[in-house]
Amino acid sequence: MNTGSGTTAAAAPLTNAGRVVIKIGSSLLIDRASGRLNRAWLESLGGEIKELLAAGKQVVLVSSGAIALGRSYLEMTAAQQRLEEHQAAAAAGQVLLAHGYQELMAAHGVKVAQVLLTLGDTEDRRRYLNARSTLATLLDLGVLPVVNENDTVATQEIRYGDNDRLAARVAEMISADCLVLLSDVDGLYDADPTASSAAQLIPVVTEITADIEAVAGAARTDYGSGGMATKVAAARICMSAGCATVIADGHHERPLGRITGGAACTWFLPSSTPLAARKQWIAGTLTPSGTLHIDAGAGKALLEGSSLLPVGVQRVEGNFARGEAVNILLDGRRIARGLIAYNSNEAARIAGCHSSAIEAELGYLGRKEIIHRDDLVLLGNNGKKS
Repeated sequence: MNTGSGTTAAAAPLTNAGRVVIKIGSSLLIDRASGRLNRAWLESLGGEIKELLAAGKQVVLVSSGAIALGRSYLEMTAAQQRLEEHQAAAAAGQVLLAHGYQELMAAHGVKVAQVLLTLGDTEDRRRYLNARSTLATLLDLGVLPVVNENDTVATQEIRYGDNDRLAARVAEMISADCLVLLSDVDGLYDADPTASSAAQLIPVVTEITADIEAVAGAARTDYGSGGMATKVAAARICMSAGCATVIADGHHERPLGRITGGAACTWFLPSSTPLAARKQWIAGTLTPSGTLHIDAGAGKALLEGSSLLPVGVQRVEGNFARGEAVNILLDGRRIARGLIAYNSNEAARIAGCHSSAIEAELGYLGRKEIIHRDDLVLLGNNGKKS
């Protein structure tokens, strides 16, 4: 079991994060007595989100609760548990959930947008890129995206089953620096704390070993579909993407302030940053589907840290879709690899063009870069990351 010590110092990933994903579980969001939104708690969190945004951070909420809200609104009985009944509840509850967030955040002067995702949206490359682009645009506009699983159309075979892993996939998708899993527990223990008074909180995890997975358990709440095991699985996804994860008790007002103030919680700390992890993935994992031959001016610009513009591309080879990896060659020598913003046909049409001519050539206004610098990795003479 690989653990560290102390939570106050470990809170730096949240304090210093530029992009944060916050996941709210149903047990926090829904008032047990009424089956409605826990508005007082949400108003407290909304104030903290406003503070994060005012500090220049970008925030995404991943929120459970649609099914629970919908079941109460539709006056469903405990016996109505078929998949189609859950989907019907989600359809009704999602309206209530979105309206609640819009109303609460409007009081803080924050605009919100609803984004519904399924597992296929993060595994199908085209849908992944579309979702990533939409979220990035919303964040750039200063909007708070509120993400939930699209339970209305998801089936038992393709749904995430819990929003912990959905939150991790969203964090991975947008290259977040920190994922906050607000729960009804204050972190991961070395034994079941409900069964052993000697159980100790694990404050910091730097590697998810078999021992860590073994102590995660499978405890569930009345409203949630996940447990500690799903939170550890989410942390694993984020660690591989260079994103820190914290599991903390959300049953308090201003739960984010409690984390940064040193309250008990468990941090999962990665060994690299999101950008470094992403570039390592591009350099060492993806198989290139095509090649771009560039001129000396473009090569010099790449070495200086710039993006690759269409004007510097001399020739396009291969058959590839938008978002796939391509090699970049200068004088026949591979100098870089990147994720291309256009498919092979479009890339060939705009090769050699100035960015201002892209719309006229393609009939729509795409990205001015054919490969953005964040999606590009320079390679050494042996084709390895330099």
